[in-house]
Amino acid sequence: MIYGPLADAVVVLHFAFIVFVVLGGLLVLRWPRIAWLHVPTVLWGGGIELAGMACPLTGLENRLRALGREEGYTESFIEHYLLPLIYPELLFPGGFPRAGFIALGLGVLALNAVIYWRLWRRRR
Repeated sequence: MIYGPLADAVVVLHFAFIVFVVLGGLLVLRWPRIAWLHVPTVLWGGGIELAGMACPLTGLENRLRALGREEGYTESFIEHYLLPLIYPELLFPGGFPRAGFIALGLGVLALNAVIYWRLWRRRR
């Protein structure tokens, strides 16, 4: 079936989006014109973590998995795919704490604020 590969493609797209949110500011230092694309992604990515909302890409992936008769997941993309790579499950037996997601959102916004501040200072 086509749904499994489509769901896998959404995972790759979702991961690429997260990498662009976190590190795209470094690309903006080199190519300032892509800031028009990066700024909204940072606001969306950081904001979604701060607000505790579910990313639509997670819903799309789970829907495609269901259509392909595969099992989805109930946690966030970050909890399902990224945190197991970074933190052993033993550290968070009840799940990743809400404060951790808030810290991730603030960290993304702060990192990119520093990068954009540096870009602004360089252009002055």
